[in-house]
Amino acid sequence: NKLAKSKHRRHKARLRAASKSSAALKADRSTHRVTKNKLAKSKHRRHKARLRAASKSSAALKADRSTHRVTKNKLAKSKHRRHKARLRAASSRPRPVLDGRLVDDSPSSGLRRRLSARSAIVIDAQTGETLYAHSPDLPGQPASTLKVLTGLLAINHFKGSEMVEVSKRAALMPSSKVFLQPGSNYRANDLINAVLLASANDASVALAEKIAGSEDVFARLMTTKARALGASNTECKNATGLTAMGQKSTARDLATIFRTAMNDKAFSKRMALITYKTTDGKVLRNHNKALWRMDCADGGKTGYTLAARQTYVGKFSRANKDVIVALLGSETMWLDIRNLVNYGFAVGRDHESTSASTKAVGQAGQNKVGNNDKVPVSQQVADIRAEYIRLSKL
Repeated sequence: NKLAKSKHRRHKARLRAASKSSAALKADRSTHRVTKNKLAKSKHRRHKARLRAASKSSAALKADRSTHRVTKNKLAKSKHRRHKARLRAASSRPRPVLDGRLVDDSPSSGLRRRLSARSAIVIDAQTGETLYAHSPDLPGQPASTLKVLTGLLAINHFKGSEMVEVSKRAALMPSSKVFLQPGSNYRANDLINAVLLASANDASVALAEKIAGSEDVFARLMTTKARALGASNTECKNATGLTAMGQKSTARDLATIFRTAMNDKAFSKRMALITYKTTDGKVLRNHNKALWRMDCADGGKTGYTLAARQTYVGKFSRANKDVIVALLGSETMWLDIRNLVNYGFAVGRDHESTSASTKAVGQAGQNKVGNNDKVPVSQQVADIRAEYIRLSKL
């Protein structure tokens, strides 16, 4: 009986606890519903607030767009007024004269606006007369256009069949290169074509070391040669044109050097080649795309480094007119070249009926330049080596 009563009491206690739990559960459920409704109302209020903010932002955006259009129109009108003022100023000032010819080099001129080059020049290949110039004496890194001097010196030094041994230093030159093997021997003629056509840095250094004993001495020889050709603002520090401290040239100097170089038949013949097969079977392709893109191209040398950007010097002939084009620091080189060539042919004079006196003057100029080449390259190298040793002792 006592156990039964105890069991009965525990059962009643469990029932009371269960009834209390049920009541608590009902209360919890009721509280949950209330809380859920409150959260839903709060979420709804936040959503409405976001909608109001979005509508305000939309209105503000429309207002901003309207203000932007007004500002843009004002700026366009202001720019137009400034442009008209520049045109009035350009028309009122005297036009520049180059070699007795009026040349429009103003910032608003059509050609200047179309050029991306930092400096450029177009000269008459026969008379040397300047047809167009934009900052032609602004110095800059010439890149591989400097190889014109390297090739010209090598042509004057070698007969063509000599063998040139390639040093390890020459073979390790960066691209562009023809991947010469250190310790191997190559014909000088093949290396010269590799320099002028494929812009090979390894071939340039190999030739320089063969001619002058070291690239430093050869660079001094290049500078001397440039001075002899009338390029007074050109300083050479290597045979490749790779960026170097103190190395510089100008568009005018490059045009002057190339004009004289193209009078050398051996040089001009090489510059006109599109491809060349070396004695060991390697095919070299000319980097000068103007040879097959423009029917008037006679030859040219391209160049590119990060410091120099795109550089170029070349000769073009059309209908008895010959022009030399040179540029430095271009971003759209081939387009710049086409624009400069077309301009040069448009303003250049026809040389079909050149007078005898003009021919005599041109021949005298060539003879004057030729006198500088009468000193053998070996003698020039010896003189430069002696000066180099004297300076190193100081």
